[in-house]
Amino acid sequence: MSTLPKPVEPFVTFSQILRAHGFAIAPEQTTAFIEAIGLLGPRDMMDIYRAGLAMLAVPNQRQVEYDALFRAFFMGQTVSAPVTSDDDQAGVDAYEEQDGTQEVEIVEDDEEVGSEATATEALMRREFKPTDQTEALRQFERRASSSIPRRRSYRFASTRHGTAFDMRRSLRQAVKRDGEIFELKQMKRKTRQRPIVLLIDVSGSMKDQSEQTLRFAHALKRAGDRVEIFTFGTRLTRITRAISDKNPERALARVGALVADFDGGTRIGDALDALLAIPRFAGAMRGASVVVLSDGLERGEPDTMIDAVRRMSRIAWRLDWLSPLAGDADYEPRTGALSAILPYLDSLSDGSGVSAICHHVLNLNTMKKRNAA
Repeated sequence: MSTLPKPVEPFVTFSQILRAHGFAIAPEQTTAFIEAIGLLGPRDMMDIYRAGLAMLAVPNQRQVEYDALFRAFFMGQTVSAPVTSDDDQAGVDAYEEQDGTQEVEIVEDDEEVGSEATATEALMRREFKPTDQTEALRQFERRASSSIPRRRSYRFASTRHGTAFDMRRSLRQAVKRDGEIFELKQMKRKTRQRPIVLLIDVSGSMKDQSEQTLRFAHALKRAGDRVEIFTFGTRLTRITRAISDKNPERALARVGALVADFDGGTRIGDALDALLAIPRFAGAMRGASVVVLSDGLERGEPDTMIDAVRRMSRIAWRLDWLSPLAGDADYEPRTGALSAILPYLDSLSDGSGVSAICHHVLNLNTMKKRNAA
């Protein structure tokens, strides 16, 4: 069995990724793509980009998706989302763990105390001290499998009292009994856990809550079947794979090495916009329960955050925002952005501690939805 030359492997793999995302890529197009790259040199990454665009016949209406996949594969899995702000800052980058390691710049910032929100990006590596699991998290892991919201599956299961007749089983029984049917078998739809997307604010204003929210994320990932977890501050980082380690200390160590914007600035709207700009990430929110753990202290343009939350609310099953500030009974949102997104949220609730977060997620099924009659 012949093997591909090593320099050619990335280009064949990229074609396979495009095909997996619904692009119609024929084998001869992949060959033409590789030949075009050979003719071009290539001198830089844009030569590879243009060769793929031309030889793989990417439709105009799917060029944005092609751009996202190209940057994700060839440029360190980084995608910049467009920003409609008038300032000079670029879009927020989205990061995802790879087999390699991510190099970050260590900075000392004594002024960021966690009580204010800023748009400044400070890159650092966060370390977490080992600690025992709290009783709230132990209770959560025990109850989560039966309490996390469920949805009906397309598959059916046999049952004594169903919603439809199982004619296939009934006819098989009739064949065994020479055409005589003694009982019509019944069936009903199976259920499965509804997807959960957890978004964790790791900016400076959430510094005191970052560790406990990540420990909750680890417990949720262990308990849930379909869970996606992201952190955001001045960038968006997918930590689902990193936090999947069964050992909580190893999981947090991997997250600490992966997430580079701990205790830095706050650009919520741009981060949510980046999440929606990547088809695979946006697809994870479709029909999901989306939970945002953030104080909502946005320092970017409010319109970006408002538009992103509005779009998220359209595709999610429900959208809950848990703020540590909401632990106060007299709490009212003070920022313009947080006040403006209230019509798109199913709830703005207490996120002041692990117990409050666990209680909220375990009771999502019993809570009233925004669009409920």
